[in-house]
Amino acid sequence: MQVYLVGGAVRDHLLGHPYHEKDYVVVGATPEQLLTQGYQAVGKDFPVFLHPETKEEYALARTERKSGQGYHGFEFFTDPNVTLEEDLIRRDLTINAMAMDDAGQIYDPYHGQADLNNKILRHVSDAFAEDPLRVLRVARFAARYTQYGFTIANETLAFMQQLAESGELQALTPERVWKETARALMENHADVYFEVLRQCGALKVLFPEIDALFGVPQRPEYHPEVDCGIHTLMSLQQACKANYSLDVRYAVLVHDLGKALTPKEELPRHIMHEERGIQPVMIISDRLKVPTQTKQLALAVCKEHLKCHQAFTLKAGTLWRLLQRLDVLRRPERVEAFVQACECDARGRLGLEDRDYPQAQYLLEIMQTVRAIKAADLPTEIQGPDIGEMLIQKRIEAIAEFKQRLGNTSHPV
Repeated sequence: MQVYLVGGAVRDHLLGHPYHEKDYVVVGATPEQLLTQGYQAVGKDFPVFLHPETKEEYALARTERKSGQGYHGFEFFTDPNVTLEEDLIRRDLTINAMAMDDAGQIYDPYHGQADLNNKILRHVSDAFAEDPLRVLRVARFAARYTQYGFTIANETLAFMQQLAESGELQALTPERVWKETARALMENHADVYFEVLRQCGALKVLFPEIDALFGVPQRPEYHPEVDCGIHTLMSLQQACKANYSLDVRYAVLVHDLGKALTPKEELPRHIMHEERGIQPVMIISDRLKVPTQTKQLALAVCKEHLKCHQAFTLKAGTLWRLLQRLDVLRRPERVEAFVQACECDARGRLGLEDRDYPQAQYLLEIMQTVRAIKAADLPTEIQGPDIGEMLIQKRIEAIAEFKQRLGNTSHPV
């Protein structure tokens, strides 16, 4: 029995990129042998075992054969006679098809080190086209390793285009699409993920609402980059640069979907795009089964982001109602996330990436002002339903006093 570290850990070890997860492949063993050594079986489709101490995954060497459509359309074969080379050839990219033994020796039958040195993402074999999930995986790797200058091999991109055109992508489950996309959104250059998917034709298949933004013009005095799709990805770049949460990054990604629905005769203006965007945000979020909290923030940002930009000119009552809709009293963290997303929108514009966005601090200070007003601070004679009404009144008055102290400065976006 021989054990090898495989896949991403080997790739990132050679690249000098930080990694945490380790996967191992076991050659020349049976399930019974691992079980007798205390390993715990966890694999459903093929034998995967957890190490009795480290709980890291150990998979028996296996081969696979396409037997149906989609991510699960494979038959797996495990046997002590399956070689390391046979196991590695079923992997997606050459840089993921390397192994390392306990002595640190690298096994590289498909020239992954050469592609690593040349900064190329290249498929291992023609079997790449059998798994549609690999389109998303390659796009995610492109997002992760763009900082090192990696590009996708032309023949690999051709396979991705083939999969996008074949209908195979529709066989992917929403859970798998969202899992890959969520991981990609948390990369430092998440915008590259969507650029690659657009390049190979997968964006219009899996994310048609986002794809529809490209080619739609905006007023250049507010958006020097003009194109709505470019603005969306530039805004996402800002969220990545600031290392904001997944919820914020997703909200930024979908905040302007309504602009794709603007009547052509109104272009390049986008009147009412916030309201028009609500339905497509709901559609894409429901289709991908986006977590409820993530979806709720995305809807709030889509609907309210212009009000954040206009915060300095809003009346005290309007500001209170905005914060109330954001659930300021129970979820101050949602207000913070909302402000962060709006800041990314304001800075996701050509030449304006480093602009000041004082609206952020302004809204957060107002949030603290209204949260500081408690029912216990009211006169004791205020009872019953009057308490709620008096609290609203006091909070609006506090906002008005805050505005008066700062002065009504206009900061149009």
